[in-house]
Amino acid sequence: MTKQGKWIIDALLVLPDKVMQGSLFIDGSTIANIVEDKAPHSLINLDKHEVIDARGAFVLPGLIDIHCDAIEKEVQPRPNTLFPMDLALYELEKKLAGNGITTMYQSISLGVGLSLRGDELVVQLIDHIRRYRDQRSMIRHRVHLRYELIHLAGLQLAEELIRAGAVDYMSFMNHGPGQGQYKRPGSFEAYVMKNQGVDKEEVKKIAENALQKQAAIDWEDIRALSQLAHQHRIPIASHDDDSEETIMKALEFGVTVSEFPLNLETAAYAKDKQLYVCVGAPNVVRGGSHDKNMRAIDAIHAGTANIVCSDYLPSSLLAAVFTIAEDERMSLSDAVNMASLNPAKAMGIDRHFGSIEQGKAADLLLVQSIEGYPWIQRTIVDGTTVYLSDFFHGTVS
Repeated sequence: MTKQGKWIIDALLVLPDKVMQGSLFIDGSTIANIVEDKAPHSLINLDKHEVIDARGAFVLPGLIDIHCDAIEKEVQPRPNTLFPMDLALYELEKKLAGNGITTMYQSISLGVGLSLRGDELVVQLIDHIRRYRDQRSMIRHRVHLRYELIHLAGLQLAEELIRAGAVDYMSFMNHGPGQGQYKRPGSFEAYVMKNQGVDKEEVKKIAENALQKQAAIDWEDIRALSQLAHQHRIPIASHDDDSEETIMKALEFGVTVSEFPLNLETAAYAKDKQLYVCVGAPNVVRGGSHDKNMRAIDAIHAGTANIVCSDYLPSSLLAAVFTIAEDERMSLSDAVNMASLNPAKAMGIDRHFGSIEQGKAADLLLVQSIEGYPWIQRTIVDGTTVYLSDFFHGTVS
């Protein structure tokens, strides 16, 4: 007999404002009931309802990751090594479900990354993602178009993708020499040599070309692009902001998210201007930036960051959430909100996603603590279990 709904019982439910011992009922794809009773026997019909015994595990809302370029690394794990896009998407999706990410804004760069081998690769990857999510998928896939401002030739393509409904989120980047994280002399050249496998002579030409393009940016074109995005209800982010001036410039283009501000003063200013401030989970887990920029945990403790994303490492997102809550300066609910409800609000999807509330989509995680590490036992998307794990030896303590 087909079961009509499912109960998750004996759980520590991580709600937006508290952690409550209780149970919840999923009707189809929706959270239909939340009760403060770990075993609501009077409400359970064993003939009709599937019962999942959480055995005291945490139940979290599915994580919403608004910035992660892992898909590009799956397609091209090393310079000049392209893999089939179907393989990349299939295999990455399994990892994402296993890492508790139920909505992923696949971050695809126009002007860097795959785009360096031709913008047609960007178009192909976006088409693959859109077609895949329409046919079948384990998680919710969205497209985050990262537009490199000095990629002047890509402006028309960005407009076409927006008009085609292919973009869900857009960020403006400037990864040129002397900008953002590449302000230190030689840092741009060092990065390009490492990631593109070019020599000193070639990187010198690349840097000179980037500087020429930097001078040729038409800010009225960027303004028109941002207006087009707003017409299509696409949130816009700035990237690697390093001063009040860069925040003020971003505000001119209707930016609502500041990704990875480089110092605490800029993060505070962005928050003061009502921007969402997004920091990286790897920075949180490692205790610092790999580029020696702002420590994400400092911004979080100062109240100047309210979103955490996986950046380049999906496995770091849930670990970062529990790291944030570890020292008790922030509650587990507030820490979880940084990777669920807050990004949902920033993307304008919080009416249906991002928290455990009646009427919202049943995107849920069952998380056990193993020696303090958050281990995902089950991932549920739209009411369907898409990931389930167990141990063949030993038990969860």
